[in-house]
Amino acid sequence: MDLKEIQNLIKFVANSGVAEVKLEMDDVKITIRTTLETNVTEATYVQQLPTQAALPQAVVPQVTAPTVVSVTPEAPAANDSKYITIKSPIIGTFYRKPSPDKPVFTEVGSTVSKGDVLCVIEAMKLFNEIESEVSGKIVKILVDDMSPVEFDQPLFLVDPS
Repeated sequence: MDLKEIQNLIKFVANSGVAEVKLEMDDVKITIRTTLETNVTEATYVQQLPTQAALPQAVVPQVTAPTVVSVTPEAPAANDSKYITIKSPIIGTFYRKPSPDKPVFTEVGSTVSKGDVLCVIEAMKLFNEIESEVSGKIVKILVDDMSPVEFDQPLFLVDPS
């Protein structure tokens, strides 16, 4: 089971109203508990089950290929209708800088081009660069630095004109 399938399962369980789901597969055991009052995922446990030939795991570098985000027009607010919303493609922690001692990737009012890195999202100790699929001007940054983000959560508003 890969990360994307686990994220989709968590989202499905959180929206379904089920209190607890347990899933056991060949090498993975997952338990997801939600609170019914607020419909928020309370705890998620992923446990690797022992295998017959347990080998020590190598240290994996914390760099991954850039992740391309999906872009959809923003419709809820009338004055935001002309902007494009850039959403999070994964669950993780949102960072505006590549490291604490570096400058931010982009600011409100900055012009971005297709393929520019807008932020990084840390998921399971991996830092995923989030690239823009559109060119335009950053109108609003919707998430605070070092905040947790959900799958499909709006991150930026971009004016494509």
